Amino acid sequence: MNILLIGSGGREHALAWKLAQSPQVAKLFAAPGNPGIAEEATCVDLDPADHAAVLAFCKAEDIALVVVGPEAPLVDGLGNALRAAGIAVFGPDKDAAQLEGSKGFTKDLCERAGIPTAGYVRTRSFEEARDALDRFSPPYVLKADGLAAGKGVVIPETKEAALVELRDMFGGRFGQAGAEVVIEEFMTGEEASFFALTDGTTVVPFGSAQDHKRVGEGDEGPNTGGMGAYSPARVLSGELQARVMREIVQPTVDTLRAEGMPYSGVLYAGLMLTEDGPKLIEYNARFGDPECQVLMMRLESDLATLMLACAEGRLGEAEDVSFSKRTALTAVMAANGYPGTPEKGGAIELGSAEEDGAKVFHAGTKRDGETLVANGGRVLNVTAMGANVTEAKAAAYEAVDAIDFPSGFCRRDIGWREVEREAQR
Repeated sequence: MNILLIGSGGREHALAWKLAQSPQVAKLFAAPGNPGIAEEATCVDLDPADHAAVLAFCKAEDIALVVVGPEAPLVDGLGNALRAAGIAVFGPDKDAAQLEGSKGFTKDLCERAGIPTAGYVRTRSFEEARDALDRFSPPYVLKADGLAAGKGVVIPETKEAALVELRDMFGGRFGQAGAEVVIEEFMTGEEASFFALTDGTTVVPFGSAQDHKRVGEGDEGPNTGGMGAYSPARVLSGELQARVMREIVQPTVDTLRAEGMPYSGVLYAGLMLTEDGPKLIEYNARFGDPECQVLMMRLESDLATLMLACAEGRLGEAEDVSFSKRTALTAVMAANGYPGTPEKGGAIELGSAEEDGAKVFHAGTKRDGETLVANGGRVLNVTAMGANVTEAKAAAYEAVDAIDFPSGFCRRDIGWREVEREAQR
């Protein structure tokens, strides 16, 4: 079959790399792609927001499946347009994609379905938010309701700092995404990510990971889209995963189906492992980035077959999902200035980074003539495997050290919590 992959980041490079390995794939296209994706797929100049152009391309190239990588096209309703034209899509329709497109939508759904999550209040003005702060104790969790490229969450330590942040958020810091702000109870525990595939009825676990959101080592500094990740997350035991499926993921899928918004695709649950058990922090309606990179490194099943089964409502008949028992770890190399204004245009030489089994996924690169240069905040995802997190981390950073990227930086402590735990075993 012919597949069109939508997106241009590290997540999409990882998906293209895995899809290209499937014997089911005749032709793989990517829109718009990047230099790394171009090694796996034919890149085409398509704007995902132009639904008519995407539909025309799919018909011209006999596309059997469209895989939507990033969240914005899903929230924009690209899935609806494609399904209406009879084209199979991996990813939810617009209504179900509100799970990521609106923090308030998800919190309200959790309340209706009895899904464990933090207490919250939805606010639509600075004055309303100011008054709502009195219902919570510091630190305060403030979330822009809409899509904010992974940067719409701030956690001020004092009420005074929270008021400054709220004034900034309602003043346009996150654009339309901040027109509504959700204030949440601060939860204590360790964070982990859990993934599941679903066709709207059947739900199948699809691995775990642990992301590192803060820009600085030791999880210090502002939030980013993610500075690294590893999979599996051992802290999310088999017993806890079964509980997450039973108490969080399955009720979400069942509620959406019952309310006329069936969810199809991958469901990514960001979790806080509290003393009272796992609680939902938030949902993503697509694979995480950079969690996708470590999941794809470990995946042994045919990704194209699984995605098509989701899209066609046949997941219950699909093969069991199989992952390597080994650990994968990825370190993000970002451009100086990130998560603020990144320094673009810096030259990159990959050198021998991939010689010993590591994989460098391109997240924000472009070609300037023959030279590979930085073209975004997060630029490369340097990914490797090992018997455990300690070994995978050593292999990933060995590959990082083989790359010449003078205007870039990375955290050197990805996986630090699990490395400490492994040293004590």
